[in-house]
Amino acid sequence: MATEHGTAARPTVALTGATGFIGSGVLAALAARGVRVRALARKPPQDAAPGTAWVPGDLADPAVLEELCTGAGALVHLASRVAGGAEECEAVNDRGTAALMAAATRAGVRRIVHLSTAAVYGEGPHAGIAVDEVTPAPLSEASRTRLLGERHALAAGGYVLRPGLVTGTGDRWVVPALAELVRRVPARWEGGEARLSVVERTDLARLVTVLALDDHAVPPGVHHASHPDPVRAGDLLDALAALGLLPALDGPAVPWEECRRLLAAAPGRVSERQFALIARDHWYRSEEIWRLAACPPGPGPLAGLPEAAAWYRRVLGQA
Repeated sequence: MATEHGTAARPTVALTGATGFIGSGVLAALAARGVRVRALARKPPQDAAPGTAWVPGDLADPAVLEELCTGAGALVHLASRVAGGAEECEAVNDRGTAALMAAATRAGVRRIVHLSTAAVYGEGPHAGIAVDEVTPAPLSEASRTRLLGERHALAAGGYVLRPGLVTGTGDRWVVPALAELVRRVPARWEGGEARLSVVERTDLARLVTVLALDDHAVPPGVHHASHPDPVRAGDLLDALAALGLLPALDGPAVPWEECRRLLAAAPGRVSERQFALIARDHWYRSEEIWRLAACPPGPGPLAGLPEAAAWYRRVLGQA
């Protein structure tokens, strides 16, 4: 990276979302590479690791965004609103992203990595599709506005990543949702044959770091960013059961319509739409970005579950 954006040995990376599930993993990966990080946070952590300069504020403050981006060689934008109404999601995912990308462009930031989600494709099922092989059709305000936010990153020449399910230490959605669904629908959902795009948090953080820092052949644009090998839903449930995190599902294979009926008969937090993301095919081809980035994807998300087991036990109330 150029000299005005830090030395080649220690570039400066501007980072949003550093205190979140994925962002904390990316922050650790960047620190391991010895780069200087300037991180945006509403409330900077009191126990922050050395090497990170925290910028208090949010995406709604233009002066803060200028401070964040000035002198940075790369911008990694991970902050997003993943729940809420239209106005709340638009403020962060659309208008906030637009303002940040404008600040990065004015500051001359040359490398931009923006995190989106494969949920922009909507209901599915999707089996092994390439980028935009089906037209995105987001069903939630969070996904709709994250799709809008992609436009701003693309206009700035950035890499837009669409991972599927993300697991690992810090996950408060995927495995907790599975735990609830196993109770509500105690059967082998469609035989457990659904193929899912999943990526372990530390593997995704490695990929983000390589895209932000290294020379590679990845073209700017939208890229799927899950592990290249899809995970069978049944294998994921079996791996979690083997760790004692979920009960084993030994019931019969149940077709989707029966799964829907059982879910509706046992109300809970996870919606039918969210259930479908886990119980039916949602597999997006992701091998290209790992190959072009020369970034080994690792053994896969199932191999990372034992390391995260203690976290999941606490989250699931099993400590």
